[in-house]
Amino acid sequence: MATVTAPAPRLALPGVLRHRAAHKLLLLALAAAVLVPLANAHWSSGSWPHALTVDLSGPLGRANDWIIDNRDSSPLFLYFFGYISNAVVLSVRAVYLVLLAAGWAGVTAFGALVAWRVAGVRLAIGTGVAFLACGLLGMWVPTMQTLALMVVAVLTSVVVGALLGLAGGLSERTDRALRPVLDTMQVLPAFAYLLPVVLVFGIGVPAAVLATVVYAAPPMARLTALGLRDADPEVLEAVESLGATGRQRLLTARLPLARKQLLLGLNQTIMMALSMAVIASVIGAGGLGDRVYQALASVDVGAALAAGIPIVLLAVVLDRVTAAAGQQSDASAGEPGSGLRPWLYALGATVVVAVAVRLAGALDWPSGWTLNIAEPVNRVVDWMTAHLYSGVPYLGGTADWAGRFTTWVLDPVRDGLQWLPWWSVLLIVAALAWVIGTWRTAITAVLAMAAIGVLGVWKPSLDTLSQVLAAVAVTLVLGFATGIAAARSDRFERALRPVLDVCQTMPQFVYLIPVVALFGVGRAPAVAAAVVYALPAVVRITTQGLRQVDPAALESARSLGATSAQQLRQIQLPLARPALLLAVNQGVVLVLAVVIIGGLVGGGALGYDAVFGLAQGDLATGLVAGAAIVCLGLMLDRVTQPTERRTKKGA
Repeated sequence: MATVTAPAPRLALPGVLRHRAAHKLLLLALAAAVLVPLANAHWSSGSWPHALTVDLSGPLGRANDWIIDNRDSSPLFLYFFGYISNAVVLSVRAVYLVLLAAGWAGVTAFGALVAWRVAGVRLAIGTGVAFLACGLLGMWVPTMQTLALMVVAVLTSVVVGALLGLAGGLSERTDRALRPVLDTMQVLPAFAYLLPVVLVFGIGVPAAVLATVVYAAPPMARLTALGLRDADPEVLEAVESLGATGRQRLLTARLPLARKQLLLGLNQTIMMALSMAVIASVIGAGGLGDRVYQALASVDVGAALAAGIPIVLLAVVLDRVTAAAGQQSDASAGEPGSGLRPWLYALGATVVVAVAVRLAGALDWPSGWTLNIAEPVNRVVDWMTAHLYSGVPYLGGTADWAGRFTTWVLDPVRDGLQWLPWWSVLLIVAALAWVIGTWRTAITAVLAMAAIGVLGVWKPSLDTLSQVLAAVAVTLVLGFATGIAAARSDRFERALRPVLDVCQTMPQFVYLIPVVALFGVGRAPAVAAAVVYALPAVVRITTQGLRQVDPAALESARSLGATSAQQLRQIQLPLARPALLLAVNQGVVLVLAVVIIGGLVGGGALGYDAVFGLAQGDLATGLVAGAAIVCLGLMLDRVTQPTERRTKKGA
């Protein structure tokens, strides 16, 4: 009988070494073993070598001078930018004149009737109260100015964002090409691109509207693309089996299935457009933003809040009405009363009210119907500063909290980043980007980080990066926890929604003064402002993602005896991974978008350079700082957003 010889046992590798990420790290370690000694021999200093920097002040200065010299004579400005500027001015003026012609009673009646038509009596009453509150605060005319500007800006942002999202959602290649463009639009600080916008269009409404579009269109584009990509494949396959063309599949399946993401994109666009109201006032937008800016110049928190509250009310009204209109579009399709006639009735009623108040000579808000809230608000702020800043028993006061956060978190992170040799920072970035993505994403991240050194702002960029990392960490911890709680409780989500609206729509400059009064001047209040601004988007996207998990999967888990915690860990979080990754992305870009605040309250670094560039008309300083912030955002996006191609050949 023949003896069968067993094959020699193979050498078993530890589980960690069999992982694809371990192979990537080993290859990167081998490359580092060769390149690091060479880099250390040529550039022993830890900071970025001066020989590898490029001075852009000369070319940017010449570009600045050319624009100024040719703005009134070049055909590019006369027949292209000039037509765009005129179209924006005419659109805003037309909306504003219509609002003034309707009078305070007509605008309030129209808003309430539209809200009643799309959502019922409760929202109609809330809308009417919101408009009346704007008048009671003495802000009716500035509110109408801001409303006219925001209507044009939001409509333009929605159209531009939807077209970009449509292109990205239908084409993976287009989506990859659009991602850095959207990152640049959203991450580039407003103060950095206000200067070139003003150079081209001048001080006034056109520059304010276009700056707002640049900032507010990306959320609509991202969420539109996400909704189109996440459409149910079974539904699309069923529609295709019926012989539908590509256009029919888009109109009858993809867009209806993406309705929730489209509404969320509209919500985010409205919120972000209104959050630009104050920044746009710096370049002549007027309206409520100008009132806030003037109040902040005199450190008058009460007056700033009086102008900030109408911005919040406008955002809430527009959000609720547009969301309800989208929900009604499907529910009321084909009903007898869902045609054009109810809207004609609402318009007719508005005209009747407007004519009545015009005949009565009461178009303007009555001067005696105003309420002064500035003085009591300022007294509250003074009390908080006197009692909470320091000396609180056992707690030490808010100044101590800010000092500890700076000493224990911000300083060690900044000093650690600046202590690392520049080539080691690039290696760390390459390792993180390659482990979770592909070699292409790693190269993109490394090139973005290297571009910062080439621009000559290595150390201030690492200072800004330390603030961003701390703010993003706090934002994600609070945002994920709050989003999970909101997804599991309808009552908590309803109670939380107005709080998120206020946090996201209240201009950063309004709550920056009490934050500085409580925490002092420095990097800590800048981090706090960034967290407050970025938190609502993270909470909303997290909640939306968890709520869209397939109910059948949750029902199957419950039938097998899974607890609520097990359902969350094993079903909801894994299935909501795309939404959670989008929440991380939005947290990063929104924190970076308000890093400019750090320059205004003593944070220094890139934020200060961007503010200085706008204040002094220094195109080189402002744009270089803005470009460095964009590079930081691109790098952080690549090291936090895993790509689907990592599982394919060559990844």
